Amino acid sequence: MKPVTFLGKLYLIPTTLGEVAPDDVLPQTVKRAIDFIQDYVVENEKTARKFIKSINPEKIQANLRLHVLNKHTETSVYNEMLKPCLNGLHVGLMSEAGCPGVADPGAVIVKLAHEKGIQVVPLVGPSSILLALMGSGMNGQSFAFNGYLPIDKGEKKASLKNLERLSFEKNQAQLFIETPYRNNKLLEDILQTLQNATQLCIATDITLPTEFIKTMPISEWKKTKADLHNRPTIFIIQKS
Repeated sequence: MKPVTFLGKLYLIPTTLGEVAPDDVLPQTVKRAIDFIQDYVVENEKTARKFIKSINPEKIQANLRLHVLNKHTETSVYNEMLKPCLNGLHVGLMSEAGCPGVADPGAVIVKLAHEKGIQVVPLVGPSSILLALMGSGMNGQSFAFNGYLPIDKGEKKASLKNLERLSFEKNQAQLFIETPYRNNKLLEDILQTLQNATQLCIATDITLPTEFIKTMPISEWKKTKADLHNRPTIFIIQKS
């Protein structure tokens, strides 16, 4: 057997943001990648297999080799995930929803790929963060994604006040998220904490039939009832 003289590539494969037809939100480049890749790094094996099957129903599931990467994964196995690339095979990195490496644990594998000289190929797909910003009408020239806010009520309110201040001082849109079952509580804290003139965008169920994107001042949101329970949501604030 001839020794392998080339490295496989790491393909960053976006997934849908929920129950929606893949063809509605994903280009053919994603399907072509899944057609030829057998090795994957995924957050959840069951949902990853379901997604792959939705893209290519004829792909033989038993031939797939999946490594699970989540908050419980030991760093000692990261190298194993990229071993196929060192043997000349391509690897696909997938998030549970949206784009891998963005607000996603897959970033550590991308970093490792660069360190090993493995080519990284990001494919086009839906990012809830960018789609929310696009639809918000807020500053797309200067913005910051802040991830999850603190759970402690006092710390959360202090964080909200700080983001409101930064948005004003830097003319910068501030984005953040919450675990979906805590969305309604976060919205309640936002309305209690921020100033009436501050703009708030709520972007929920992006790309799904139930999609909802609305930007209004806090004063107007106080008059509106929005049920965000268990619905993936991006919050954006900006004070002007």
